[in-house]
Amino acid sequence: MNKNQKIMYITIGFFFFFFMSLILLHQVLSKEEKEKPKKMKATVISVLDGKVMVQNKDHMIYTFEMDTKDIDLGSLLAITYTGVLNEKKSLQINQVLQYETLSVSFDEDGIPTNYLDEGIFRDYYILAYQKLKELSLEEKIGQLLLVRYPEKEEFFSKSQFSGYVFYEKDFKDLTIKEVQKKMNDLQQISKIPFLTAVDEEGGEVVRVSSNPKLAGEKFLSPQELYQKGGMQEIAEDTKQKSILLKQLGLNMNLAPVVDVSTTPSDYIYKRSLGQDSETTAKYAKTVIENSKETGVSYTLKHFPGYGQNQDTHENSVEDERSYQELLQNDFPPFQAGIDAGAEVVLVGHQTVTQIDSSQAASLSPSIHNLLRNQLKFTGIVMTDDLGMGAVSKVSDVYVKALLAGNDLLLVTDYETAKKDILKAVEEGRIGEELINQLAFRVLAFKYYKGLLFEIVK
Repeated sequence: MNKNQKIMYITIGFFFFFFMSLILLHQVLSKEEKEKPKKMKATVISVLDGKVMVQNKDHMIYTFEMDTKDIDLGSLLAITYTGVLNEKKSLQINQVLQYETLSVSFDEDGIPTNYLDEGIFRDYYILAYQKLKELSLEEKIGQLLLVRYPEKEEFFSKSQFSGYVFYEKDFKDLTIKEVQKKMNDLQQISKIPFLTAVDEEGGEVVRVSSNPKLAGEKFLSPQELYQKGGMQEIAEDTKQKSILLKQLGLNMNLAPVVDVSTTPSDYIYKRSLGQDSETTAKYAKTVIENSKETGVSYTLKHFPGYGQNQDTHENSVEDERSYQELLQNDFPPFQAGIDAGAEVVLVGHQTVTQIDSSQAASLSPSIHNLLRNQLKFTGIVMTDDLGMGAVSKVSDVYVKALLAGNDLLLVTDYETAKKDILKAVEEGRIGEELINQLAFRVLAFKYYKGLLFEIVK
C-alpha cells in the first residue's frame, strides 16, 4: 500500500468516524428531548373512554390517553408530558406525567386569554367577544352552520344561522334587482348578518353567471382564462366577478379551486387551473390578492388537495399519497393563498390514508393540524357539504366535524345538524366552551368583513 492509499483510507476512516459520531449524538439528543418533560395549556373539548381531546389557542387538537375522572369539559388544563407531539396523528403516544386544572385568565378587555392568538381577525376580538356574550347556546351553534338555501319560506323567520349557500336554481330567471331584494330581505330578518355564499368558479360551476339576466356571459374557467391571458386575465376576472357578486349582495365565493391537477381524466381537472404546483400557487396568490378589499371573501379548496382522486359527492375516496408528496405538490397553492391573506379554507372529504386512514379529511384532526401548524392558517376552516356521499352516512358527522377543527359546517340537512350538536352538548359529548370559541372566531370574521358595525366601548 503506497502513501497516497494510506492517506485516502485514513481520510475515509476519519469521516466515517465523524459521521457515526454525529448520528450517535443525534440519537442521544433525540432521546433526551423525548424524555424531557414538556408542558402545554389547552382546553378540554371532549372526554371519552379514557381519552381526552384538547385544543390549544393556536387551534391545534390533540388526544391523550389519561385518567379522566376529574376532568371536566371546557376546563383549561396544564398538561406535563414526555415525547414529541405528532401533528399528523390525532391520538398521541406521549406519556402524560401529570395535569392540573387552571383558572381561566382574562386580558384587559375581559377576553379569556386562551381565545387569543395572532390570527388574521385579531383586531376584531373585542367586538366578537362582546357579541358572543349576547347569544344563547342555540344561537352560537347556529353561527357554525353555513346552510344550503332552503325552499321553505316560513323557515327564515324562526331560524338563525351563520349564512346560506346559493345554487343555480336560486337565481333562475331573476333580475339583478330581484336578487338584491332577495338578499336584502334575508339580511333584514337576521339578528347577526348572514354570510351569503355561492360557488362561482367559472367554467363548469357558475351558479350566478349561468343566468343571462345577471351576467352578459358565463365566467370562463381558470384554464380558459390562463390560456387567454395568463395571470393578468385571472386577476381581471377576479375583480369583475367580485364586483358582480357584491352588487348582488353576495359576500362569499366558494372558489378558487387550487387543487393541483394536470391529468384530463382527473375528476377535478376541468375545475382546476390544469397546471403544475408552482403555477397553481401563482394562481392562488393572484386570486386572493385581487379579491381583497372587494367585500367578497374567497375560499381556497379542497384542502389537502384533490389530486387524482375520484368524485366524493357520491362515495368515499381513498388518497394513498404520502405526506411528502402532499407537502411538495399539493400544499404550495394553499400556502401561497394563505400568505396572500386568504380568509377561508375548505377541507375536502377524501380520506388521506397515509395521514389518517380512519376518516375523511374534513373529519380528521390530523389534517386540520397540518393546515393550522404546517401552513400557519389562522382564518376560518370549513367543511365541504356534509351531505355528500363520502361522509353522509358517518354517525354523528356534525359533532365529529367540530371536534376535527372546523369553524363552519356546510350543511344541507340543517335541522338535523343543529339538533345533533345541541344534543351532544347537553349530553356532555362536546363542550360548550368549544362552541363558544368557534362562534367567537366566526363572529370575528364577520366583523373583519364589515358585516357587523359597532363601536368598542
